[in-house]
Amino acid sequence: AEKAEELDSYKNTTKLPPNVLPNQVKVDMANQCVILPICGNPVPFHISTIKNVVLPDPDSASYLRINFYTAGMAVGKDCPDNTAKLVKKYAPYATFIREMTFRSLDSHSLTTAFRQISELRKRARMKEIEEKEEANLVKQDKLVRTKNERVPRLADLTMRPVFAGRKTQGNLEAHSNGLRFISTRGEIVDVMYTNIKHAIFQPCENEIMVLVHFHLKNPIMVGKKKQQDIQFFTEVVDASQAVDAGRRSMYDPDEMDDEQRERQLRKRLNEAFKEFCRKVESVARKNGYSFEFDIPYRDLGFTGNPHKEMVSIQPTLNCLCNLTETPFFVVDLSNVDHVHFERVTFMSKAFDVVLINKDFTKQPWRVDMIPNEDKDSIQEWLTDMEISYTEGPMNLNWKQIMSTVAGDDRFYMDTEEDEITPKEAGWEFLRMFGRDDDEGGESEEESVYSENTAQEESSEEESEAEEFDSEDDESDFDGDEELEEQGMDWDDMEREAAADDRRKKRDGDDTGDTRRDAMPLKRKQRPSNTRRDSRPKMKQRRR
Repeated sequence: AEKAEELDSYKNTTKLPPNVLPNQVKVDMANQCVILPICGNPVPFHISTIKNVVLPDPDSASYLRINFYTAGMAVGKDCPDNTAKLVKKYAPYATFIREMTFRSLDSHSLTTAFRQISELRKRARMKEIEEKEEANLVKQDKLVRTKNERVPRLADLTMRPVFAGRKTQGNLEAHSNGLRFISTRGEIVDVMYTNIKHAIFQPCENEIMVLVHFHLKNPIMVGKKKQQDIQFFTEVVDASQAVDAGRRSMYDPDEMDDEQRERQLRKRLNEAFKEFCRKVESVARKNGYSFEFDIPYRDLGFTGNPHKEMVSIQPTLNCLCNLTETPFFVVDLSNVDHVHFERVTFMSKAFDVVLINKDFTKQPWRVDMIPNEDKDSIQEWLTDMEISYTEGPMNLNWKQIMSTVAGDDRFYMDTEEDEITPKEAGWEFLRMFGRDDDEGGESEEESVYSENTAQEESSEEESEAEEFDSEDDESDFDGDEELEEQGMDWDDMEREAAADDRRKKRDGDDTGDTRRDAMPLKRKQRPSNTRRDSRPKMKQRRR
C-alpha cells in the first residue's frame, strides 16, 4: 500500500497570511487552508481534513459548525484517499478533533466563511477526481500537423461527448499521425491513429444524423473526464422538425419540396462523409498506419435495451454497437468469449442476451428486451462469427458466476483436478438451466410412461386371451350353421329362395278356410326361420 503523504501547507508561522485577525475564520484559497481561531491563536487546517461545514439558522447570533474526519467513525466515500490513510495511521495514539462551532453576532463574516469553505471543498474534490482520472491514462503522442499539402477536412460537425455540458461544434481535420478537432471556442481534441481500435462510418438512412465514430484503445481526456468513445456527426434534420406533430397533406407542394431537399441533403452528406473517410484512410496508409472504417450491417440489426432505453443495435465486421443514442454501446467481438440467451420460453415475447467477456474479472455486457423474432437471425450471425452460445429460461446471477469461473483453473477442461472425474467443460454448465435439462426430464418421463403403458398393454392382452379361451370352452351354440350361411354364394341363396317359394305355393293350394286358419300359424312359425330367410333376401336386394 502507498504511504500517506503528510499535509504541510505552511512551513512556519511566518508563511501565514498577514491580515489574519485573532478571532476570525479565515479561508486561504491559494494554500487550500482554513485558519480557525483557537484560544485567540490562528490554527491552520487543510481543506482535505474537513468533512463538512454547516450554517444553522441564526437566532440572536450566527453559528458555524465544522466537522472533521476522525478515527472511530466511517470516513465515507467522499473522503480523500490521503486523508483516509492519515486517519488510519494516527488512529492508535493520536487525539482527533471531531467538531468545532463558532458563534458571532455578525452574521456576514460567518456566512462569507461558509461560502468560501464550501467552494474550496468543491475545488479540492474536483482536482482529486481529475488526478484519479489522469493517473491511469496512457500518454499519447503529439500530433504532427500536415504542411505543404491540402488537409482533408469536415466542417460544421458536432462532437460527442461535449465539453463542460455545452454543445461542441467545430471542424475535423486529418493530419499525418492523427485527427484533430477544433471547436468554435478553441477547444482541441486529438485522436491518434495508433490509439483507434475501431473506426465506424454510419451513413444516414433512417436516422436523423450521419456520423463517424472512434472506439479507442486507451481513454483520452475530454474536458475533465476520461472518454473511450469519440463521435462526430451532422444532423440532417433538426430533432424538433423530425417530431413535428403538425399534419400536412401529402399533395402539398411545400411538403414535397421539403422531402426532396431532405433526400438531396442526405445524399450529399453521405457522399461528403464517405469521401472524408476514404481520404483519411489514404493519409493514414501513406504515413504507415493501418486504418479502415467499418459500416454497420442494417439487415442484421435488432432492437434492445443495453442501458436504460430501447435502441437499434447493429453489428459491424468487428463489433456490436449502437451509435445514435448516448451512452454509446460498443462491444468488441474479439473480447467476447461466450453468449448466453436468458428468458427463452414460449410464454415470453422478448429475451435477454448476455455477452461474456474473456476477462472473467469484468462483468458481462447485457442487452435486454430483444423481440423473439430476432433470435434465429442473431444465433445465425453468432454461428458465422464462430462465437458459442447457450439458452436458458431464467436470469442468472452473473456476479456470482463470474467470481466462480475466475477462480476455476480447469474451467475449459472436461475433468476435475484428479483428471478422472468427468465434468462439463467451459460454458456447457449453462445448459442445465435451459433446454437440455427440460429434454432430459421429458425423456425420463417418457421412459417411465412407456414402461407403465407396456406393462398395462401386456396385462390387457393376457386378460383378453384368457377371456377368449374361456368363452370358447363355455359356449353352447353351434357355429357350423353360421359359417355355412356366411359361406353361401349367390347361386345357393337363389336356389334356397326358389325352394321356399315352391313350398309356399304348395301350401297355398289348400281350401280357403284351411288357408285362413293356417295363415296365423305360418305367421307365428315364421320368426323361427326369419334369421335364415331374411338374410339372403337382403343380400339379393343389395345386389
